[in-house]
Amino acid sequence: MLTVSLHGIKIIAPHGLYPQEHILGNTFEVDVDIWLPDAQPWPFADYTLIRQAVADIFMQPGQLLEQFVYNIHTALKEVIPASEKIRVAVKKLHPPMPGDVAYAQVCYER
Repeated sequence: MLTVSLHGIKIIAPHGLYPQEHILGNTFEVDVDIWLPDAQPWPFADYTLIRQAVADIFMQPGQLLEQFVYNIHTALKEVIPASEKIRVAVKKLHPPMPGDVAYAQVCYER
């Protein structure tokens, strides 16, 4: 099985649960892993299509990381239908909360 990964996709977008996040925006980081079956010819996944699918989802309104991770997964399944498994991790860097928190993360794998 072949794994194609695109990690550290950075997106700045006005998404979040709290009103100030819609004004100030947040920095998100997305990691994608796509497992492709062994096949002839050798499987291929276009990285630019993966990046574009992630960007397109963040252009849509939303608040919850869980919503974004599911929507990205669904979009990638459409873009790369031959995939056997897709893992998506969405991080909100430095989420607005007390204390020093590097990121909040939600992952979905199927």
